[in-house]
Parts: sequence; C-alpha cells; structure tokens
Amino acid sequence: MVVVNDGSGDNTAEVLRDLPIGYAEHPVNQGQGAALRTGTELARSLGFDAVVHFDADGQHQTADIPRLIQVLESGREAALGSRFMGVQSDLPQRKKIILDLAKIFSRFILQLRFTDPQSGLRAFRLAAYEKIYWQKNDFQHCSEILSQIMKNKVEFEEIPVEIIYDEYAQAKEVKPRLSLGLKLVLSKIFDWL
Repeated sequence: MVVVNDGSGDNTAEVLRDLPIGYAEHPVNQGQGAALRTGTELARSLGFDAVVHFDADGQHQTADIPRLIQVLESGREAALGSRFMGVQSDLPQRKKIILDLAKIFSRFILQLRFTDPQSGLRAFRLAAYEKIYWQKNDFQHCSEILSQIMKNKVEFEEIPVEIIYDEYAQAKEVKPRLSLGLKLVLSKIFDWL
C-alpha cells in the first residue's frame, strides 16, 4: 500500500510510521491529481506491477478491488469502476444531476464514451503508466486520464462497482460550484488550442 499525504496538517505520518507501507508527503496541498501521480510514481519506484486508485471519501468498497485486479490479470491494461453499470445505490438527486451533466460533457465535448466519467476507482498496469500519464493536479485529472486511455488506445474494461452514499461520504464530497464547471470547460478549450 502507498499513502500520499497531500499537505494535510493532521497526524497521518505518526499514525502510519510503523506500518509496512510506502509513504510520501506533499508539504502543501497540490490536489488529488498530484497526489495520485505521486503515489503512482512511488508505487512504480517500489517495483509494483499495478496500481489501484481508490478515492478515500467512503463511497467505494474494498471488495471491488480484486475484481479490478482480475481485469488486469486477464490481459487488459486498465480497469475502471462504474457506478452506472449493474445495480445502483440510492444516488442523491443533486449528485445524479451533476454526474449526468458530466456524462453529457464527456461524451459530446470530450468525445469520451465511458459510463462513469468521474469514477474514483480505477486500476492500471504500471507498464502502461506512460500512456495514461496525467498532468492536471486538480479534479480535472479524471477526464484527463480517460482522455489518455482513449488517445493512446489503452486496453481497458469497465466493471460495475458498488457505491455507498452514506452521511460520511456525502459530507466528504466536494461541493460542486458553477465556477468549477466553467474552469473545466475553459481548460478544455485552452487544451484544444
């Protein structure tokens, strides 16, 4: 396991000190995309064959990880969890609207045909890291990773995963703002230019 402390001021380092894990620390918060990149590069330097990105907001289930790994063992380069395949949990209405808008934006603007464009659960072989490599440090890394998968023809499979929207997960959720959506759209326009 690899843990990246992305500039938080809590006692993460103390809690993890005696555990047999890889640990990296950003002195200041750089964003989820940067933390995932640091963790992926640390895993690669430690000789891991694959990496699993798992959002720590309480929505994803560890029971889904072995299924992602099975996809990699079957020969695919990447496995993507999708909350929209199979049985769905009770999706809060506000979250459903936001995710539906993200799907429309991903399909028609970014030309990405994924069932869950904002999935926080994915796995990929580290041999494919150069093809998936992302540069965005913030929330835009999700779309960038999917774009890299399509652009570089990474062999992938989406699998249904269970998402739980309990009080803890909803409290940890980033509150969407119009400015964030506008920032994403403007960023994509500048990327195209």
